[in-house]
Amino acid sequence: MSKSDIGRIAIYCGHQAGANPAYAEMAVKLASAMAERGIDLVYGGGKLGLMGIVADTVLEAGGKVYGVIPQSLIDVEVAHPGLTELHPVPGMHERKAKMTELTDAFVCLPGGIGTMDELMEAWTWNALGYHAKPFCLLNVNGFWDGFASFCDRVADEGFMSADRRQQLLMAHDPVEAIEKLDEASKARQQGMVW
Repeated sequence: MSKSDIGRIAIYCGHQAGANPAYAEMAVKLASAMAERGIDLVYGGGKLGLMGIVADTVLEAGGKVYGVIPQSLIDVEVAHPGLTELHPVPGMHERKAKMTELTDAFVCLPGGIGTMDELMEAWTWNALGYHAKPFCLLNVNGFWDGFASFCDRVADEGFMSADRRQQLLMAHDPVEAIEKLDEASKARQQGMVW
């Protein structure tokens, strides 16, 4: 397998494992695919749910894991104790900024409002030219279908350009996600995307 041009991927995902075992299975597959290609993990620093599964899998495969977590969550003992580096931050704004600084690209596994918040901020910052790092939804069992349809509706109604809509990549397996991110990373241009 070829090594990716991307050195680190930030994964946004749930702090719970979700109702369907396929979510945890995909988290393991994504983390394994990253480790096989020498791609390190940047994530929210937790030990629970999909977050913990991804971190543990990368670490077990010999990869490096960089966690970024608000101090308030460290204080209630949900921080992963065995990471390569743990970056405590004051709050969620600083967490998202630090994760963006540390990564080359983003992947979203299934998750809740925190995952959605992180995705939307990464996308907004990209659209405004604050960074040009690509992002991809890993569509496990159609989890992101409704969101993708909503984004199509937003574009159809004139609130999002076709260029901006095309920024939202979607893949059905980890290898496809990494390949799409590689391609988008090579083609990226700094600046606003209207």
